Amino acid sequence: MDIVALSHSLSQSHNYAVVLGERDGKRRLPIVIGSFEAQAIAVAMERMTPNRPLTHDLFKNTLDTFDIVLREVIINKLYDGIFYARLVCEKGGEVFEIDSRTSDSIAMAVRFNCPIYTYDFILDAAGITYDESEEAEGADAPQEKSKGKGSKKKKVKLGGDSLENVSTAQLKTMLDDTLKEENYEQAAKIRDELNRRKQTDS
Repeated sequence: MDIVALSHSLSQSHNYAVVLGERDGKRRLPIVIGSFEAQAIAVAMERMTPNRPLTHDLFKNTLDTFDIVLREVIINKLYDGIFYARLVCEKGGEVFEIDSRTSDSIAMAVRFNCPIYTYDFILDAAGITYDESEEAEGADAPQEKSKGKGSKKKKVKLGGDSLENVSTAQLKTMLDDTLKEENYEQAAKIRDELNRRKQTDS
């Protein structure tokens, strides 16, 4: 997976969302992270060199000093809405794994320029599929969106608690809108509510 976006949270001033996207697919995986982790990822992505090493730079320098190479990062578990990851390292032909927070593992992956992987079951549970064809169909039928006194999606509040009172059809429309606006944190909340309803219905 590739990092396709790193955006500021619109609802939580100290949080950000890093969005991973499939290289050969349309699924995206938004992960809410803290401001420090977002800074660590952004610094590496922009190839900026701080005056003193950040924590992730220090860790990379340590691994380099002991000839340990980070081969890949695997986001391997999702439990109670929390993502877990592992660093797959190699030293002298021996491969070993290190448990890591997902945000830290992504920050390290950018520094080592190594691939980031996850499993289909995680993408099925927490991924968001952006269908460009649906967007095109919506653009071809503007009259249907403007029926009545106003569009339903304009009347729906995006607050977290109010999602329980929104119909599934409206949630799907809201999901499309938040993806277009690149509000990935809100999209993640809508996705979680849709997944909760699927589990309840099954």
